[in-house]
Amino acid sequence: QTVKDLVIAAGKAAARPVSWREGSRPGTGRSGFKRMYSRFVALRVRPAGRGVRRASDDPELPERWLLAEWPAGESEPVQFWLSSLPSGMPLATLVRLAKLRWRIEHDYREMKQALGLAHFEGRTWSGWHHHVTLVSAAHAFCTLQRLARDPKDAAQD
Repeated sequence: QTVKDLVIAAGKAAARPVSWREGSRPGTGRSGFKRMYSRFVALRVRPAGRGVRRASDDPELPERWLLAEWPAGESEPVQFWLSSLPSGMPLATLVRLAKLRWRIEHDYREMKQALGLAHFEGRTWSGWHHHVTLVSAAHAFCTLQRLARDPKDAAQD
């Protein structure tokens, strides 16, 4: 079975609404922005395959989370994630961690374009390490400055 078939078999009624962060559109959120939300289905599954079988010493296949985003206006799920997080994990935590990829890609792009991560032209490990450390420190400083601003001021920028 495909992951899509498993989620469709669980049914649209299994989808629960979850909010994971504030977006960039003006709204009624804590910082003046609209909360991002969608509907999600979380199932415990045992993924099959040669790679999974070889990686496990146990004759039983390991149980994993299958998380699927199924927006209210869609006839079928639109995104899927597999996770090895523990079985007692709340749905909101699964969604927040799955959607965290956007934040990581945004931070990487900021470090690369605005702070010069891609500008290193040296030849030594210590030089590269020094460069990456300084870019990381600059990114941390910029992030702390952004978080320290009053949310009402940030909404007007």
